Amino acid sequence: MKQKIFSKNAPPPIGPYSQAIIANNMMFLSGQIAINPNTNLLVVDSIENETNMVLKNIQNILQENQCSMNEIIKCTIFLSDMNLFEKVNKVYEKYFNIPYPARETVQVSGLPKNVNVEISVIAMCK
Repeated sequence: MKQKIFSKNAPPPIGPYSQAIIANNMMFLSGQIAINPNTNLLVVDSIENETNMVLKNIQNILQENQCSMNEIIKCTIFLSDMNLFEKVNKVYEKYFNIPYPARETVQVSGLPKNVNVEISVIAMCK
């Protein structure tokens, strides 16, 4: 059986999907972009701030089910330009501890609302 997870501390979905779904102690978070949940505005003044906002949104959704970043087992990072990889990676590494989650990073031709980064995750929650 699947259960919908919703956090008021992360932006609401902008389409027909859930922020996250839990099934068999696995939490599947939809891709998050840098929408500030307090203002509903995009944070795109720098790739560092954009990445921070994305990861904070992920943290907030996880916390809704008493999960943490340490329980993430897989991340997918979508970038508008692979030249942003190093800057995104420097922010990303501040949110995780060893052992780091499995991950792939791909460049895509476009992202929702023309953002530069979107991240989706899978976590193992109790």
